[in-house]
Amino acid sequence: MLKNCHRLAAIGLLLSLTWPVAAQNSPWRAADQLTGTLKKIKDSGVIVLGHRENSIPFAFRNAQGQPIGYSIDLCKAVAQEVGAELGITELRIDYQPVTPENRFARVRLGEVDLECGSTTDNQERRQQVAFSPTIFVTGTKLLVKKDGSIRRLRDLRGHAVAVTRDTSNAAAMQAFAERQRLGLTFVTGADHQESFGLLAEGKADAFANDEVLLYGMLAETKSGSRYRIISDFLSYEPYGLMYRKDDSQFADVIERTFRQLAESREIVWIYDRWFLKPLPSGIRLNLPMNAQLRELFQMLGLPAG
Repeated sequence: MLKNCHRLAAIGLLLSLTWPVAAQNSPWRAADQLTGTLKKIKDSGVIVLGHRENSIPFAFRNAQGQPIGYSIDLCKAVAQEVGAELGITELRIDYQPVTPENRFARVRLGEVDLECGSTTDNQERRQQVAFSPTIFVTGTKLLVKKDGSIRRLRDLRGHAVAVTRDTSNAAAMQAFAERQRLGLTFVTGADHQESFGLLAEGKADAFANDEVLLYGMLAETKSGSRYRIISDFLSYEPYGLMYRKDDSQFADVIERTFRQLAESREIVWIYDRWFLKPLPSGIRLNLPMNAQLRELFQMLGLPAG
């Protein structure tokens, strides 16, 4: 199922890439021709980046409290291109924390221009917001304690599962439980850290989240000896950077940024920095780029090989 979903996503992305992309010397620099997000940024001299605080390695805080991560680096690349587009030599970045619960509303209301996190791009969400090209491909899996009784999905029957409120993982897990008639009890956390805590404290027997985020949490907390990740993928989760709908000027700048990152191979260097090299904690995730994501980046212009 994951493979089929990937092919559909790739086809959708390919179709989106047939839209005309603005030339480097765009006439939008003229203030009276700007609309939407670019006009807002031109008028204020500020781009507002919404960031998650514990979605390792996509967006989290370092020891100094600064937002860092894979998605943050991609958003900063977009901000740099926006500054060039608008002729602003020192575009100021205003970082605003967002949660799984408020991220969509803050984008729609104009409080955040670009969300930098681990947000799944799907058809339902595209009714509310727009997304950049895919930045990562993962899926829902389960985290359990190694010394617990759960070894496989069928062992879940009648147990409690932690999920993070307003995430696609919660919806996927609930749908799976209903299909399999597992009789699960769901306990919810406001963010992934809180949901992980529910498992650690024994208030849940498993934690359903994207596989990559589970690996990130285990790496950052250095707790891999106490937990294991089980199950096949229960959902298909392609991540994107989120921004407001129906904003063609801003969409073109985002699209152009990703093409430039792919063609220069910088997107590979950014990926390797967060998924292959040591994180600030000193731990490595050791997650090479999978074939699905590499293919999507090649469709943007990444050289083969």
